[in-house]
Amino acid sequence: MLILDPHERSTSSTGVARRAGHFRPITIWGGIAAAVLVLVAGQAMAVHIGALGPLTSLGRDYAGIPKSASTSWAGFLLALVGVTNRVRVTALASAVTLDLVFVAIRAFEGAKFTVGNGPTIVLTVLAILAAVRWRGDQRETALRTIALGALLILATKVGEIWLDITAWSRPMVLDPYVQVADRALGNPSWLAGQMLEAAPWFESLVRWVYFELPVAAIVVAVWQLRGVTAGRWPRHHLVRTFLTIGLIGPLFYVLFPVVGPILAYGPWGKGMELADVWPTLVPPVPAALGAMPFDGITPRNCMPSLHTAWALALFIHSRRGPAWLRWGGVFWLVCTLTATLGLGAHYGVDLVVGAALCLTIESVLRDPERGWDRARVRVVALGVATFAAVLLSVRYLPLTMAAHPLPSGCAILGLFAVLAVAFYRTWFGPTRITP
Repeated sequence: MLILDPHERSTSSTGVARRAGHFRPITIWGGIAAAVLVLVAGQAMAVHIGALGPLTSLGRDYAGIPKSASTSWAGFLLALVGVTNRVRVTALASAVTLDLVFVAIRAFEGAKFTVGNGPTIVLTVLAILAAVRWRGDQRETALRTIALGALLILATKVGEIWLDITAWSRPMVLDPYVQVADRALGNPSWLAGQMLEAAPWFESLVRWVYFELPVAAIVVAVWQLRGVTAGRWPRHHLVRTFLTIGLIGPLFYVLFPVVGPILAYGPWGKGMELADVWPTLVPPVPAALGAMPFDGITPRNCMPSLHTAWALALFIHSRRGPAWLRWGGVFWLVCTLTATLGLGAHYGVDLVVGAALCLTIESVLRDPERGWDRARVRVVALGVATFAAVLLSVRYLPLTMAAHPLPSGCAILGLFAVLAVAFYRTWFGPTRITP
């Protein structure tokens, strides 16, 4: 629906998707060492700032109350793609049984209800079995999908402490700049917030979609990786894009700290907000702008909107699937964009920057056998330029954008439209752009 991927469909039908190459031991051990180093560094930083560290959070997944139930299960289900049906059924049954045991124990102790211990434990056992007892292609395939599932879980743990670091390291936020600049787009967060207030049932739906994005991502990823046990690895898949977005995007939380309209201009500010007016009243344009102080515990995780980037990546990767998957990608993208604005989590320009980030990263990773021809270089350069131009305009020209909203808005949306068209022509067009 909307966009089909003729290149991906043709490669799948002609068998171009191939058996994965073998990893060198130095690559495997280097990756493990890097993961351990990041986790230890994150834990040390967490101790320094008094936050929940990734190793502590991971320990709770094994023997405590998991912080996220869906993430553990998402990583576990992704890992099961690379094992046989017999192992898959046994592992799934074991994870469910363990989760039920932990639920019963927590209920007896009067603790909160949650799940997630079972899949973490069974995923670890699977990794040990695959590394020690299995051989050949079965071992390599299983370890690759187990590594993908584990990376998804570990990246979430590291991401949590990074959000705490953004709050600790950036006491001042740039929300006044973003809110004023967002007038060029018509203050869409205020409009979407009023719309959701008028339709509580729709608000509940998009809120659920917003927080359960990993579930939809796993559905797409599992469909893409469904043939790996037979040696058919896709040239590119959603997990690569998801992890890369999660690696690069949060760096800008420190460079451009923003907390969002519901905090800076709404009821969640807890006394730190400039005015409690979201989403009923757009504040007037001030005579001068400056950064505003905010508390030391709220993540500065608005610019860019990674939910937008991830939802757009999910939409793009669902284009190669059957109709139900393509419609699901449309549904998740529309609901996620509505939620990012209507729940007060983001300003409109956050979404534009997040979408530009997604298209840029996807263009870097997509179709690796194609190489860096002129078309790829063109769309990547255009993505970087769009990303940088919007950020710099928001930071240094917000009053100009507010004074001239129509041309400024047309410039922002027009620049992104050029990027989107270039992306489509490069990767989805009926004929490829040749160098």
